[in-house]
Amino acid sequence: MRMHCKICNRERLIAKELGICLDCIRNKPEEAMKYIKEVHKKSREEFGLVPEPPRDKGGVKCNICVNECIIGEGKLGFCGLRKNENGKLVFLAGDENKGLLEYYYDPLPTNCVADFCCAANGIGYPKYSYTKGIEYGYKNLAVFYGACSFNCLFCQNWQFKYLTKKLKPMISAKELAKAASKKDVACICYFGGDPSPQIIHAIKTSEYAIEMNKGRILRICFETNGTMNKNILKRVMELSLESGGTIKFDLKAFNETLNIALTGVTNKRTYENFSFVASRFEERKEVPLLVASTLLVPGYIDEYEVEQIAKFISELNPEIPYRLLAFHPEFYMYDLPTTPKKLAMECYKVAKKYLKNVTLGNVFLLS
Repeated sequence: MRMHCKICNRERLIAKELGICLDCIRNKPEEAMKYIKEVHKKSREEFGLVPEPPRDKGGVKCNICVNECIIGEGKLGFCGLRKNENGKLVFLAGDENKGLLEYYYDPLPTNCVADFCCAANGIGYPKYSYTKGIEYGYKNLAVFYGACSFNCLFCQNWQFKYLTKKLKPMISAKELAKAASKKDVACICYFGGDPSPQIIHAIKTSEYAIEMNKGRILRICFETNGTMNKNILKRVMELSLESGGTIKFDLKAFNETLNIALTGVTNKRTYENFSFVASRFEERKEVPLLVASTLLVPGYIDEYEVEQIAKFISELNPEIPYRLLAFHPEFYMYDLPTTPKKLAMECYKVAKKYLKNVTLGNVFLLS
């Protein structure tokens, strides 16, 4: 909605719950942080989640993701899946034995971020795809993880937080791998939420599934904010690279303060990890290993922000596919409009200046 910014008092397109404009987030970060922290705290309290990554004195440290929580005795980490019990880090979910998730079979072609350049379209046939064209008759095992290392105010799948709050349903990696063993399952895609807090579970599931399905195509894909520990990311990358799968990085924003405003967390690890995966992009020519996407949130993600992201990607490799996604109002940005067509086209044009493969997704949402 259009309202007056709580910092500069100018009328702008602003999410009411956040209360501050894009210009102030970029240019007055210290003032902006007060409002940013308030809204993220409010959005997490109703789900029993800690307001920010804990830094408790004398606590135990978790190294799974960028937040690197230091968790005090009897307390939880930012994702809600790690707890300090008697001075030991306990996985309430996310290890091999307990995955907090829901899964379903999604007929191909599916509404995937990388659908325009992945093997489900026959790209990489016959090594990575069952058919020369779209894999009609085949399915994707869609794994919806119930936790996240970010706290996106615009989250399109914010209902995952109910899973975090209840800590159920749970399934082991081996049981989930069995669900991928149907002959018409061509790929597994981990999303959510985000795979990062439960990345160990995702890796073990993938390893079991590959072992159970030797001799046939089974692509391993991840849709992620890219915040996992780099040493863990190495194994993620190997699984996708060898199987013909794709790692889809959601680059929320380029400006760090803006990323914190939108997600509650820094984007430094995301861009470091994106660069790391990009360094191996050329190793598999048939199917892109890496795809980037950005949600065009009206009032906050503009053509300047997209240009900075596109320039960053192009300096790594201009062949990396980039998808711009239309926004639908959700969660704490419920009062914003869908992405205007004009904004989408401006962002598309500026991204095309730097990258060879740019597309618009969810175009039916454009206003």
